[in-house]
Amino acid sequence: MSEKRKKVADQYDRDYDYTKYWDNRDYEHAAEEIAIRRLLDGQRFEAAADIGGGFGRLSLLLREYADRVTLAEPSRTQLEAAAKLLEGTDIAQVQMQADDLQFTDGELDLITMVRVMHHLPAPADEFAEIARVLRPGGTAIIEVANLGHFKNRRKYKKAGQPLPTEPVSIRTAPADEPDAIAFVNHNIDTVVGQLSEAGLQLSDKLSVSNLRSQTLKKYLPIGVMTTIEKLAQRPLAGRDFGPSIFLKLRRR
Repeated sequence: MSEKRKKVADQYDRDYDYTKYWDNRDYEHAAEEIAIRRLLDGQRFEAAADIGGGFGRLSLLLREYADRVTLAEPSRTQLEAAAKLLEGTDIAQVQMQADDLQFTDGELDLITMVRVMHHLPAPADEFAEIARVLRPGGTAIIEVANLGHFKNRRKYKKAGQPLPTEPVSIRTAPADEPDAIAFVNHNIDTVVGQLSEAGLQLSDKLSVSNLRSQTLKKYLPIGVMTTIEKLAQRPLAGRDFGPSIFLKLRRR
């Protein structure tokens, strides 16, 4: 792996406190937990990994479903924050890249990768690694920042343009460094095809964070928002409605 790729993956070590990003985002966190619980549906696993799991926000949830959980995160700063959050648990915390996973072939039977794909314009290497370390029949849950969400589909239709099949950058400010981390949205159909090529077969999907709106969060209690979210995730999945799509995959 090149040094440049390592620097990109370590972007969150550059004076950025990702834990602060989650201030006032209780709804988004709850929506993702709802999706994972629904997709795992009471199953039990031996060994799980939370790939690119940051400070362990979802690792604790995985521990409810797996006997052994590893937080696999490239950022040292994130792992330092995780040490505080996960103190007193048996969740392992290891610095590693998503395209260079330090697990043996077929070692894991559950993998999650949430809020990582928007940093991966070309995820083939990461998908290959996930397929390698996941045992046949194992489960992966991969979240994808959705290019084809409702607002975008309306925008492209109004412009008379087809929805792009390749990733589209959503960076709103110029990159501050030459190797600055990417921010992209993906075409879900394209990603499903890439996953299939890697040996990961789609078995289910959910539309997540369907009410992601500062206005709604201002006026609706979180309990109301999560109730609506629970009702909406599966019906809206077929239309790839929301900004975030959770894919459940099986290793062939």
